[in-house]
Amino acid sequence: MKKSAPNAPTIVNRSAKFHFAIESTFTAGMVLRGTEVKSLREGKASFNDTFCIFHGNELFIRNLYIAEYVMGTNNNHDPVRERKLLLNRQELNKILNKKKEKGYTIVPLQIFFSENGQVKIDIALAKGKKTYDKRESIKRKDQERDLKRNLRI
Repeated sequence: MKKSAPNAPTIVNRSAKFHFAIESTFTAGMVLRGTEVKSLREGKASFNDTFCIFHGNELFIRNLYIAEYVMGTNNNHDPVRERKLLLNRQELNKILNKKKEKGYTIVPLQIFFSENGQVKIDIALAKGKKTYDKRESIKRKDQERDLKRNLRI
C-alpha cells in the first residue's frame, strides 16, 4: 500500500480484486474541483460501476461517485462527472497498447491522499475472471479465514 497522508481516508474498491485478475497497477493524479477534494477528505465516494476510458490520448474515469460537499453552495460539483486522470506519456501508451488487446480493462482500485495532500488513484490493467476463478477466490479466502481462526485458539 502507498504512503498516505495522516488522518486522510483511503477509499478502496473491494470488488475489483474479486471480479478481475489484476496484471499491473499505476498511480495517477486526478483533476478535481475544490468541493470534490473536501468531500473525499470526508471519505464520501463510491466505486459502483466505475471504469476508465480513453478519449484520444487522454485517460478519463467514468461513474466515480463523489458526494456533493455538504457545506458547498452553488459552486458544488456534479457527483458523477467524468474526471481526467494524470499519467505520464509512457504509462498512457503502455495502458493504451494493452487495452487494445482483447479482454483487458482499466479498473480503479483505490483513492488516497499522498503525503503532500494530493489526491491519487491507483488503477490497474486487468482481465475479467471467469465464474470458476471467482469460486476459487472464495474458497481460498475461506481457507485463510479458517486458518487464522484456528491459530487464534
